[in-house]
Amino acid sequence: MKNSVLLSILCLFFVQCISVKQKVNTTTNATVQITTTAKPKLVVGIVVDQMRYDYLTRFQSKYSNGGFMRMMNGGYNCKNNHYNYIPTYTGPGHASVYTGTTPENHGIIANDWYDKFIKKSVYCASDENQSSVGVEGQWAGKMSPHRMQTTTVTDQLRLDTQQRGKVIGIAIKDRGAILPAGHSANGAYWFYGKDKGNWITSTYYTNELPTWVKEFNAADEAEKYLTTWNTLYDVNTYVESDADLSTYEGTFKGKANAAFPYDLKSLQEENGGFDILKATAYGNNLTTDFAIAAIKGESLGKDADTDFLALSYSSTDYVGHRFGVNSIEIQDTYLRLDQDIERLFATLDAEVGKGNYTIFLTADHAAVHVPSYLQDQKIPAGYFDNGKLKKHLISFLNTTYGSEALIENISSGQVFLNYAEIKRLKLSNTAIENALQQELLSYDKVSKVYTRTAFLNSEFTHGIAAALQRGFSQKRSGDVCFVLDIATISYSRTGSTHGSGFNYDTHVPLLFYGNGIQQGETLQRTKITDIAPTISALLEISLPNAATGDPIESALKN
Repeated sequence: MKNSVLLSILCLFFVQCISVKQKVNTTTNATVQITTTAKPKLVVGIVVDQMRYDYLTRFQSKYSNGGFMRMMNGGYNCKNNHYNYIPTYTGPGHASVYTGTTPENHGIIANDWYDKFIKKSVYCASDENQSSVGVEGQWAGKMSPHRMQTTTVTDQLRLDTQQRGKVIGIAIKDRGAILPAGHSANGAYWFYGKDKGNWITSTYYTNELPTWVKEFNAADEAEKYLTTWNTLYDVNTYVESDADLSTYEGTFKGKANAAFPYDLKSLQEENGGFDILKATAYGNNLTTDFAIAAIKGESLGKDADTDFLALSYSSTDYVGHRFGVNSIEIQDTYLRLDQDIERLFATLDAEVGKGNYTIFLTADHAAVHVPSYLQDQKIPAGYFDNGKLKKHLISFLNTTYGSEALIENISSGQVFLNYAEIKRLKLSNTAIENALQQELLSYDKVSKVYTRTAFLNSEFTHGIAAALQRGFSQKRSGDVCFVLDIATISYSRTGSTHGSGFNYDTHVPLLFYGNGIQQGETLQRTKITDIAPTISALLEISLPNAATGDPIESALKN
C-alpha cells in the first residue's frame, strides 16, 4: 500500500515537472519557472473596422451575454489601449496589429500613398503581377501583401510550424483580409459586390477557389440580405444614440433621408448593386456566414498544429463613415455584430471545442464625432479644405522661389517635394522644408508641422511628434508632415472619419479570451503593437521580425 502511494506521488511529481518550462528574464538574466498549458488549436483575430472603445460601454446594456460580454466577463480587457502612430487608417491599422510594429517599419503608411519613385499613387494591397480569382477580368483581385515589408504573427506561425499551421484571412475589404493573413497565408478572401455578390481571392494564393468557397458563392448567400434593414429593437429604445432623423448623417442614393427603414432591394441599383450591403449591418452578417464556412471548409483547429483565422468586420467602417458615430445606424450595426460574435462563439465551441481556441478583438482605428455636431454642442471642431491648401502652398513657393512645380503631391497630411525641380533650381531641400513649416504654421486650422530633416535628426519620445515619427517611413513618406486642429477633418459635413493621433481615433478595444488567457482587466496603457507579441508569447513562436511592441504579460496565464 505504501509503495503504491509513493508511486502515485512520484508520477504526479513527474507530470508536474514536464509541464514546467524555463523562461529567461531578459532584464535580469534570471531563470524563472512558468507552468504552461496546451496551446490553442485555433487563434481567431477579430479586427472591427472603426470601432471606438466606448461602443463596448455605451451599448453594453443591450448586448447579450454571449458576444462582446462573453469576452469582457470571461476574458481580459485592456481598457486603455491605443494606437501609437499617425495616420490611423485601415491599411496601417491592420498591418500594425499583426506585425507588432508601426508604419515606420512595416511600410504601410496609408491606404493609398504617393510613390515618389514611380510618380503616382499606389494602393496598399494592389499588385499588378496578380490576377483575380472568382471574378473574371477585374482589378478587384489584383492584390497581395507585397508592399508590407515585415512579417506578421501569422507568418511566424507558418514558419515555426513548417507551414503546417493554416492561416486564412477574411474581410469585406481586401486590405482587411490580406495584410493580417501575412505573406505566407494559405488563403485570403474578400467581397466583390456589384452584380456578383461573391467572395474572391488572388492568384497570389491560388489559381482556383476552394470547393467550399465555390459552394458558398453558388448558394447566393448575399442575395438573402438584400432585404429591409430596420432596427433590431424598437427604434425608440435606442436612447444611447442621437435621433434617428438627423442632419449630421448621410444616406444612400435614392433615399430622401437617413431614417429607418432602408429598403435595400429597391436601393441597390443606385448604390452599386451588392455593394450596398457593405454599408449596412448585413455586411457583417454575411462576413460571419463566410467565416463559419471557412472554419468548417478548412477544418480549422482540427489537428495538433495551431491554425489562425484573421477576421475583419469592415461594414462598421462603411456605416460609420456614412451615418456617423452617434447614429442609430451605428448602434444597430453593433447590436447585430454582437449577435454575430455570439454565433461565431457557438460555432467555435461546436467545431473546435471550448477551451481549445483563443480570440482577440480590437479595431484598426476609431473615429471622431461629426464636427458639425460638436460645433452645435459648443465644442471646438471644424472642417479643412486640402485643395485650397495645395493652391496656397504652390502660390507661396512660386512667390518665394519662382516655381510652381516644387510640390508633387499633398496627401495624408504630408507634402511631397519635387526633388528634380529643387535640384534644377539649385535650392536646398531643408530650406524649402523650413519655409513650408513656417507657412503651414500660419495657416488656419493647422496646429503642428514637422519636417523630414527633423525626423531624420531627432528622436521624439512622446506626444504627437512621436506618433508622427512612428508613422514615418524614411523611404516612402513625404517631406513635411502637418497636423490639423483637434476634431478638424477634411471630410463632408455628414458622417465620421479618422486618421489623427488624438484619443477619439487612437482609443480602441482590446479583448483577449480563451485558451491561455487570464480573466481580468487593466487600465494600464497598452499599445496596438503589443497584440502580436502577446499572441506570439502565447503560442511560443518567434516574434514578427520587426515587432516593437511588448507582450501583455498580465493577460496571459502563468
